[in-house]
Amino acid sequence: MTAQWPSALPESPLTEAYAEALPDNIIRSSTDQGPAKLRRRTTAAVRHLQLAYILSAAQTELLDGFYLEDLQSGSLPFLQAHPRTGEEKSMRFKSPPDYTSLNGGYFRVTLELEILP
Repeated sequence: MTAQWPSALPESPLTEAYAEALPDNIIRSSTDQGPAKLRRRTTAAVRHLQLAYILSAAQTELLDGFYLEDLQSGSLPFLQAHPRTGEEKSMRFKSPPDYTSLNGGYFRVTLELEILP
């Protein structure tokens, strides 16, 4: 069973930190003459997503447990609503969460995720 993004964590990321990239899924081959040949590498490429949230200290503990225990240090996928489309997608962590302290009780967390095909 695939884990679900914890309901106690925010669904909507910070707008200014949102970044999404379509997969680079083209193989380019040089030719002796004329334009390069192009072809699709695969039919199942991953999209890259960068999100940021403002979390309380308690929410960071919840995210730590989700990442370390539920997702086995980020090795397992999870389900989350896509922040742009709202459609539920299977995602996984590309790297561990990155925390920056804002003040005594709040943290800015940056997540680098992959949207799985």
